[in-house]
Amino acid sequence: MTPRLKAEFWVKAHIRRCWTKDVIAVVVRRGDDMAGTVLLKLNDLSGGCTVLQPAPDPEGGRVWLRATGAEPVSERDADAYIERQLKFDPDLWVVEIEDREGRHFLDDPIK
Repeated sequence: MTPRLKAEFWVKAHIRRCWTKDVIAVVVRRGDDMAGTVLLKLNDLSGGCTVLQPAPDPEGGRVWLRATGAEPVSERDADAYIERQLKFDPDLWVVEIEDREGRHFLDDPIK
């Protein structure tokens, strides 16, 4: 199993990575510093959003799942998905990335 970074450290590093590419990324909800799950809300600024959720892959790494489906959904639907997840995991982090090109700057695969 691959060692995991603390959630707070990962979030700060990812936000900084986005900023270095002139892409706005902000913490919308702060979760548990040590082990909170991180959801990424990709906002294309034209009304479409995609929520990415991490999941383990069979080799012990991480992949990101398109939690709201293959196609972008409305911001309202994305926020509703996040609210449902918060009922199951109160330690959840939410980071919103705003980019017209839909870039996320993740190294892990997206499925």
